[in-house]
Amino acid sequence: MFVAPNSLSAFSHWPLVLNLSLLLWAPSNGFPPSAPTLLTGRLASMVPRVEKVSAVTFQVTNMQVSVRFYRDVLGMELIYGGEDSYFSSLRASEAESAILNLERGHPVKHWGRLILYVTDVDAFWSHLKENGFDPETPRNGAWGERYFHTPDPDGHELSFARPLR
Repeated sequence: MFVAPNSLSAFSHWPLVLNLSLLLWAPSNGFPPSAPTLLTGRLASMVPRVEKVSAVTFQVTNMQVSVRFYRDVLGMELIYGGEDSYFSSLRASEAESAILNLERGHPVKHWGRLILYVTDVDAFWSHLKENGFDPETPRNGAWGERYFHTPDPDGHELSFARPLR
């Protein structure tokens, strides 16, 4: 819901935003359109936006098992916490990648999927099979990625992928 500031004189662009919002926003799904479709020029540059995904947090039942899976099997770097911690953070080898946080709690299944890019999908699939896991068979997606899915120890769905060349 749009709320105008108390003093419009301090924000000369607010009446224009309000008028555009009233004219262009058809709240059929409860959300306004994205900023680029609503505003252009100087006003569009003032709209805040998400720069990147910083972290994802999974609730896990057993921190030791989860840390060992992500660190030892998947090769992620432990950057905070550890096997005996309540909260741990791991990161893929790329320094700019999002952080995966693990927090002791009650995992929620079927929430979505975390997609991890790997150097070689088929080699990674073999690596998981050799370590006692039963991932789906790798396949090529119509969107241009080779991928497969497998659950982590708490049932969170993971997708291991690589763009097709």
